[in-house]
Amino acid sequence: MRRTTTAVLLAAALGLTGCGNGKPATKPSPSPTVRKEDAFLSAVHAANFTSWQSQGPTDDELLTYPPKWCDGLDAGHSVKYLFSSGGAFLYPIGEEWGTKEAEADELLVMAVRVYCPRDLAVVKDELRASGNY
Repeated sequence: MRRTTTAVLLAAALGLTGCGNGKPATKPSPSPTVRKEDAFLSAVHAANFTSWQSQGPTDDELLTYPPKWCDGLDAGHSVKYLFSSGGAFLYPIGEEWGTKEAEADELLVMAVRVYCPRDLAVVKDELRASGNY
């Protein structure tokens, strides 16, 4: 009786844990983590902005903007303020390159989508209200 009870309990335990099906138990493998910087730059490179056809920013130059934009948005500033020379002066422009307004707006949306998605709806609403998105 004792052997029968032990065998029944062992079989039940194996069946409940999935070990009794003859296949090894598999754990889901973690998905690879994509760095924010890589996700943002990948989107930017795919966009192929016409503003940057002859001269554009380096990746390092581009990567300076998203954290500053998110900080400004988190502080309650508008897109207009972020891009304004009288405001945060964070319009994406360099000494030898510039960005058309519509492309600057799109660049901001790409950055916000990756770096601070909590602000995405506010940014899109503001751009839509201004007729720029």
